[in-house]
Amino acid sequence: MSRKQPRIVAELGRPETPEETAARKAAASRRHRESRSLTNLIAAVVVCLALVLVMVLVVVRPGMPEREPVDVAAAAAGAQAVTDEPLVVPRLGEDWAANVAEIRTGSDDVVSWYAGYVTPGDQFLFVRQAIDANPTWLVTAIEGAVPTGERTIDGLTWIEHDQRAAEDPGNLAYVLTTEHGASTVIVGGTADDAELQAFAEAVSAQLAARG
Repeated sequence: MSRKQPRIVAELGRPETPEETAARKAAASRRHRESRSLTNLIAAVVVCLALVLVMVLVVVRPGMPEREPVDVAAAAAGAQAVTDEPLVVPRLGEDWAANVAEIRTGSDDVVSWYAGYVTPGDQFLFVRQAIDANPTWLVTAIEGAVPTGERTIDGLTWIEHDQRAAEDPGNLAYVLTTEHGASTVIVGGTADDAELQAFAEAVSAQLAARG
């Protein structure tokens, strides 16, 4: 029986040596492994993207109804039973929306009326009116904000606490405080000067109207 002759490789023009055959098979095996690794990587990326898409569709639910605005006047009328001091309800335009209006009682038993608003510029402003408060309550309520000046609005003198240059002042970026009758009143928030002025004027007008 004749012995099978080694295959002649066209590129070499001669039969492969055993070493060349082993090297060719090893290279082919390596290319196959690399191809499978790339395929597996692409499949893993596709699966991850699909999971992210599912999470986004589950978490983000477009078309959810917006939160109904709070009727501050109605809330104040209901809360008026807790005090004889008239509660402040600033008169603002229709482009202002209240998102909270409630009576709060702290650990020091000081009762306060709180109303928060989303401004036309999509910022936040609030008015807080404490009844028969003490100086300690005020310092705590404004988190120790340092006075930076005074402003007179509708004949009322307000102490200014401008913290807008602070690193993280939160909703107390700008604060005005005043005392009127039995009320200690705080106006504050994150709005710009124009919205702050309009809000403070609305609060001052109600306080001034009491005489």
